[in-house]
Amino acid sequence: MNPDDKITAIRLSGMLPRVFLSESIPASDVWRSELVLERGRHYLIEAASGGGKSSLCSYIYGARVDYEGTLWFDSENAATFGMERWQELRRRHIAYLPQELSLFPELTALQNIEIKNSLTGWKSSEEIEESLHMLGIDSRRDYPVGRMSIGQQQRVGIIRALCQPFDFILLDEPVSHLDEGNNRVAAMMITAEARRQGAGIVSTSVGNPLLMEEYIKLRL
Repeated sequence: MNPDDKITAIRLSGMLPRVFLSESIPASDVWRSELVLERGRHYLIEAASGGGKSSLCSYIYGARVDYEGTLWFDSENAATFGMERWQELRRRHIAYLPQELSLFPELTALQNIEIKNSLTGWKSSEEIEESLHMLGIDSRRDYPVGRMSIGQQQRVGIIRALCQPFDFILLDEPVSHLDEGNNRVAAMMITAEARRQGAGIVSTSVGNPLLMEEYIKLRL
């Protein structure tokens, strides 16, 4: 596959975390189902804590493989991917904001963002500064992330996640610590970037969903 080719769909066929194999799970739109996530569409995946939201994102990102079933990127079976193919997917096709954020606590907000952007060259300095301002953390740009609140860290993580090309962006409880105002700004920024790239959005939530105008709701 040409690295520049777009991924148009992610298909989950009969997938289930192995830890759930011995359990009776409730009806799901995702687990043990045939689910196609299409580029350009927005999906909200809701489930109770422990339902496997973070596991699902990790499977799609290639960070974990402890599942049954098959994961497809268009016609490619993810089980055949080596590290080089996964790295290519993460650089060009799949953006990810994990629930644990994975920021460097000793670095500043701006440094955390610039590490990612230095690898992709996707955003200008002016665009990054505007994003910091829109999310109300421009005054914290030079603070170590470890001294920021969880809500402020989430906003740093959102900006960082948008600093790359992608066909899909995975957002694991991206606004769980944001008030409604910052939630709406974050949703606007994510939606605008996804629309610019023609990308799909896959967001998870346990009760504070990303306030997108239109989305397809799925039960996990």
